[in-house]
Amino acid sequence: MRNKIKAFVEQIAAHVAQPAFDPSRFNDPLAMNTQWTPLVSGGTNIRTHKLVLIDFNRMEFKPSWGSILFCAVFLLTGLGVMIGFIIAGTRSGTSFFQTDFLMPVVTGLIFTLVGVFLYYTFGKPVVFDNRSGYFWKCWKAPDQAFDLNAMEAYTKLSDIYALQLLSEYVRGNKSSYHSYELNLVMKDGSRVNVVDHGSHVKLREDARTLADFLGKPVWDAI
Repeated sequence: MRNKIKAFVEQIAAHVAQPAFDPSRFNDPLAMNTQWTPLVSGGTNIRTHKLVLIDFNRMEFKPSWGSILFCAVFLLTGLGVMIGFIIAGTRSGTSFFQTDFLMPVVTGLIFTLVGVFLYYTFGKPVVFDNRSGYFWKCWKAPDQAFDLNAMEAYTKLSDIYALQLLSEYVRGNKSSYHSYELNLVMKDGSRVNVVDHGSHVKLREDARTLADFLGKPVWDAI
């Protein structure tokens, strides 16, 4: 109980100590009317995505090697445990319904499913395409969608006003870290998240490259 109270007090102190960001530095009325708090809570302390130029009309955020390795650890560990115990159980004639056999196999299955889920999450296409005129963060391209106007996953590039960079201090029970996010600021002041990861250096580089590609300014609040 004491540790929980201490962590709560430290979290409040960190929030209070953090200076308020003043968007007037961008000298733009829309910057004053949009939100400057993190759009996605949590995040990670590793770089999960990198910006890749597909061609002159298309850029995508792809999973980084770090995120792929992170997923592979869960996936390969789970598969290794399952396959290993299944082979051992088959050779020894152990019943598949015994607890000594089921528990390791179920544990391996859980690790495998976590790895698949993480790869599905990190591997989801994050695309800026000038040909279609859309940004999307889902598995289906705009030409595969039934109703673009009814699907929030698709954003018109012409509606983008600026790129926004934000930081968030994430405090956990065992470790704390900073996570950084890249958002799209729309012409009406609303925001759309692009990526959120732990490398502010790489995210800034990617934001500048993407800004040149889109012809939009970067509002850097990191």
